[in-house]
Amino acid sequence: MIKIERITSFEYCYKERKKYNFNMITVDLRSDTVTKPTPGMLEAMWSAKVGDDVFGEDETINALEAKAAAIFGMEAGIFCPSGTMTNQIAIKCFTQPLDELIADQTAHVYRYEGGGIAFNSGVSTRLLEGYRGILTAEMIEPEINAENIHYPHTSLVVLENTVNKGGGSCYTLNDIVPIAKLCTDKNLKLHLDGARIFNALTHTGDAAIDYGKYFNGISVCLSKGLGAPVGSVLLADKETIKYARRIRKVLGGGIRQGGFLAAAAIYALDHHIERLKIDHAHAAILGEELGRLPWVSSVIPVQTNIVLFDTVEPAALVLAKLAEKGIKASDTGKHRIRFVTHLDVHPEQVEYTIDILKSL
Repeated sequence: MIKIERITSFEYCYKERKKYNFNMITVDLRSDTVTKPTPGMLEAMWSAKVGDDVFGEDETINALEAKAAAIFGMEAGIFCPSGTMTNQIAIKCFTQPLDELIADQTAHVYRYEGGGIAFNSGVSTRLLEGYRGILTAEMIEPEINAENIHYPHTSLVVLENTVNKGGGSCYTLNDIVPIAKLCTDKNLKLHLDGARIFNALTHTGDAAIDYGKYFNGISVCLSKGLGAPVGSVLLADKETIKYARRIRKVLGGGIRQGGFLAAAAIYALDHHIERLKIDHAHAAILGEELGRLPWVSSVIPVQTNIVLFDTVEPAALVLAKLAEKGIKASDTGKHRIRFVTHLDVHPEQVEYTIDILKSL
């Protein structure tokens, strides 16, 4: 067995390489969306002050929106049921029908939001191929359409941080600044799909408050690594958020007494950011061990809490073997598997997973 102990810097060490004997446990590595509320979070939800948010009277939702905006140096925010909704509202706010947005070909807004860009906004998408989903200003500039009636009007650039399909790869602020300058110079809006933005900040050490200087809109997901049960917040200037409330209403996103959910999100922001280092450490350990296994052909370098690796056998076959041992994971290609660590993956579960991986 590989014994993992946490030390003060959230790094881990290995001890006692001996086998143990207990019943199979369940380890859910499919996504960081599978987390359950912690006892402290449930207590915060139970005691939340609520009102009708559609009338702007839910104190806890108002507090969450103000808190998130302050963290990122933005003017205002709007709480929504999902990151898909916050992204789609942002695209609707920043574009007009017949416009075009620019994104990486792996972008969640393009691949995993049900065709919402076209359906909700009547906008086409120019897809680029960044390195692990990371775009640069040099990639973007040649793809901005000239003013010509034959071309859609380029109006928006969308970045994702971290990049899901890139294996949790991160933009740093140094990456973002030249893209933001290009967008300003070309009169384009810049939106951030911050699905795992706090994982990115944990890895890079950048300050969240600096993001508000460079983005017109930021979607902050609260139900992934932070462990809240539901919700994302869209951040922007006050006028954009005023319009976003109208779009949210049209999309059916009014939550009424949603303060119970907002209380969980506030608790997550107060208590679950620092601990993301643990998830990153767990992912790094899994990535290192996978790299030693003969049935694994390659492992994408691990930066945050996502581990992508390629298998010699079809991924479906490997996933079936893992499932027999109580380990849940997902495939992202015929020979590619994804592990995602989170607050409900504990050190003993990482130990168990490693032992099972070695036994395959």
